[in-house]
Amino acid sequence: MTSFTQRLAAFSEHPEALAGIGRGVEREALRITPKGTLSSAAHPEALGSALTHKWITTDFAEQLLEFITPVSHSVPEMLTQLQDIHRFTYRAMDGESLWPLSMPCYVAQEDDITLAQYGSSNVGRMKTLYRQGLKHRYGSVMQIISGVHFNFSFSDRFWQQLFGDQTPYARQESISDAYFGLIRNYYRFGWMIPYLFGASPALCGSFIKKTDSSLDFKTIGQGTCYLPYATSLRLSDLGYTNSAQSGLKIGFNSLSNTFRVCVRRSVRRRRISPRSV
Repeated sequence: MTSFTQRLAAFSEHPEALAGIGRGVEREALRITPKGTLSSAAHPEALGSALTHKWITTDFAEQLLEFITPVSHSVPEMLTQLQDIHRFTYRAMDGESLWPLSMPCYVAQEDDITLAQYGSSNVGRMKTLYRQGLKHRYGSVMQIISGVHFNFSFSDRFWQQLFGDQTPYARQESISDAYFGLIRNYYRFGWMIPYLFGASPALCGSFIKKTDSSLDFKTIGQGTCYLPYATSLRLSDLGYTNSAQSGLKIGFNSLSNTFRVCVRRSVRRRRISPRSV
């Protein structure tokens, strides 16, 4: 097996293999009024169809925009693309703004959150119906917690430099193993990202009122609550979480291991479902 030091040496001799890394960003943000409250307006027509637009759509709610950059092999280019999408959006928002934080702005009532609408086609209606299910299962307030998703992929040249010539099956197995290794390392060291760059210890008090949290929040300003030693409330139990997933026990060692876990979980669910009784 090739050692890590040998792999580093191979890439130091051929640094061009690292040039084809693909990157993309998906950024979510709530539309708000000049008063800082959740917008009640429909998705701006000037932004195009939320169902078919490649770069501007909506996530859970009509007020929750999602920006998607195309795959780029240059970090400056990727950031420029995201900036261009933001500029175009602001010109179409008619005085509204984008809430800059992950945790939601002031929400008076859960009914103020409008499910994303995608038209009358079967596909569009199904997308809205799916969100209706999320609302009943988890509540609308948690679903409008925003986030930034970073998509990342290596090029064929990278894999060729790393593994050399292989059969198609062996290459796919090697790539899968490598990505699983990357995921395991992310889970090991990923906490450093929010610790260093994602500190968000404050949120709107209206969010806490819609939870059963007993945490000792302090208050500051008009309705802002915070925890003095918190790092990222979005990644805490108050944030976008799903307690049901804690029982899945999905591993990150191989595709076959993950598949077996999911199948076992599915079988257990079928055994206790009303249809099987």
